[in-house]
Formats: sequence, structure tokens, C-alpha cells
Amino acid sequence: MANTDFAALTDNELTVWMRKVVRAAREKSFITKFEGSDENAMIHRINALTETTGGAKAVMTLVTDLEDDGVAGDRNLEGNEEAMVSSDIVIQIDQLRHAVRNKGRMANQRSVVKFREVAMNNLSYWLANRYDQMALLTLSGISYTLFNNGATRPKQEMANLAYAADVTAPSANRHYRWNGTSGLFEAGNTANVEATDTMSYDFVVNARTLAEDAYLKPLRMNGDVEWYNLFLTPHQIAQLKLDDDFKEAYRNAMPRTPDNPLFKGSDVIWLDGMAIHKHRYVYNTRGAASGSKWGAAGAIDGARALLCGAQALGKAEVGRPIWVEKDFDYDNQPGIASGRICGFRKPKFQSIYSDSVEDFGVIAIDTAG
Repeated sequence: MANTDFAALTDNELTVWMRKVVRAAREKSFITKFEGSDENAMIHRINALTETTGGAKAVMTLVTDLEDDGVAGDRNLEGNEEAMVSSDIVIQIDQLRHAVRNKGRMANQRSVVKFREVAMNNLSYWLANRYDQMALLTLSGISYTLFNNGATRPKQEMANLAYAADVTAPSANRHYRWNGTSGLFEAGNTANVEATDTMSYDFVVNARTLAEDAYLKPLRMNGDVEWYNLFLTPHQIAQLKLDDDFKEAYRNAMPRTPDNPLFKGSDVIWLDGMAIHKHRYVYNTRGAASGSKWGAAGAIDGARALLCGAQALGKAEVGRPIWVEKDFDYDNQPGIASGRICGFRKPKFQSIYSDSVEDFGVIAIDTAG
């Protein structure tokens, strides 16, 4: 049986469509806004692998701070140099694909070109959507067997990806529960989450201190301004905006004009050196079955806020997205498949401050949500 390219794309035309998928996927993706090609980015993107060089793994390097105090005065420095300690994190890569197929000429009176355009729009959105889901699940330490709302995926294809097995729960000193009653952070334990553990102004201020005490490497703007990214669910954002202390602080800090973000809305809330971002794929348990939520009885809708600094996540990708066109049923049913070879991993390192292996750039904080 022979298969025919229904559109007879040339190599150059195929490259153009691949690039269109890349561009469209990046425009639709949330996480790509936080990517960069060096150690100062929140998501360290590694493009060292190509389709021609081969390889199923990429290496991400973490360099820890120096521990020694050096030498005083004219004491001999030679022979007292300190070796810089680095950790290599291996990111496995794998392929994720999807496809659409036209029902046929009589059932769908569209031209092939329009079908291709609709397919590109849907497939590029799917690609961006799934990588947003996986990136936030990886940062949260949640298995790909679950949706980002805690429900179990009916199909477990994403769990079969090579890098799915590298998803790890938050490390001991990077996992907390926000106690909304006491206003303190406690050791992370989803069974202890209560309905009163809601997002607030106090949470944001104390979370910044938590990051600094953990020596979480901050992000830097123009080389001197330091900040952290804080990712919250829409419900956590709503709780924050309804908090009286937050409303007073934000109202008094902003001009009473239409430019005030309280009146016009804003994609990012800046507060105490924190860039607060809202996204529906921040992990929560609103879709989980009763008994599988959080709290002692498994009945609390919870959410995992993510406090991120530099190199919170490693991402490896190879080449351009895949774009394959194929005919079925004697050219009556055109189909298009797209996908990408990629991989995610949350870096860990041997912390010189806690003398334990910890997540390098992210702190997970559980709240009611």
C-alpha cells in the first residue's frame, strides 16, 4: 500500500509550516514567557541536541555558591583555592504527537488548504497546552497521570514519556503548607490543609522571606533588580484580591486613575519583589474525586502555589515541531500529525545551607484553593 502526500508540499513549504507551528505554539504557550538559554532564566532551555547530532538526553549544569571564607591579609592564597562544585542534571527527551483527520470530501466541503490552516491552529494550541500542563506539573512534583486539577487522565499516554518517571515530589525544605490561622509556614503535608489556609497579603510578604532564607537564586532585571515569580490559580488570585490588607496596600500604592491595575486588570501583580502570575494549570484539586482532595478527610479544595527563582525548571527540545501530512481512503481523507521532541526536569542539588538534596529553584506552598 502506498501513501501519497495530499498537498505535495516541497521541502521548503514543509519547513514553512513547521515554523508556523513553532511560532503559533509559542504565542499560545504560557511557560515560554519564562524561558531563557542561560542559568539566569526561570526555565533554562537547552537546545544543544539536534535531529542530526542525535541523543536522547540533555545535560543541565548547576553551580553552587562558594563555601570557604578565603584568606585574610597577606596570608598565602596559593594552595588554598576552593574548587567550584557543580551538579549535572540529565534531562531525558521523548516525542509527543497528535493528529487530526478529515472525515471526507462529502462530509466536509472544505478545501485542503483550509483544512491545513484549521489543523495548524488546533495542533499548535494542543502542543502549547500540553507543554504548559507538563511544565507546571513537573514544578509541582505531580505525576503526569493526573490533570492539573487533580482529576485522573482517562488515557495515560503522557505518563509513558521517558521524562515522566523523573517527576519528583517537592524536597523536604522546599515544601510548605500555609497556615492561614497562624500566618506561618509549616512543613508541607496536604493532609493538614484546612479551609482557612487562604491566600493573603501576609502570605506574599512571608513567602519572599521564605525564598531568601532558602537561598533561592532570584531572577534579575538589568543586572540589579531582583525578584521571584509566584504562580497562583485563579481562585488563589481571587482570595488575594479580596484580602483587606492587600486591597489597602495596592490601592494606596497606585495612582487613582484608569491606569491603576485594580481598575483595569493586569496580567502580573507586582508586590514586595514578587511577580504574581495567574494560570489555570497551577496544580489544584478541584477536579479530584471526593476523598482524594486535601485535608484530613480528603475534602478540601487545595492549590499548590509555586515560588520560582532562576533555573527552577530545565527544558530540552530538539529541532522544530513535527509536521506530517498523509492521505487515507484513496485520497478522500487527508490527515495531519504534529508533535515535538522535548523533555522537562526539575533540578535538584546538594544544598550547602541545609546539607541535603533540595529542589534548586522552586518552593511549593500548599493552600486552600
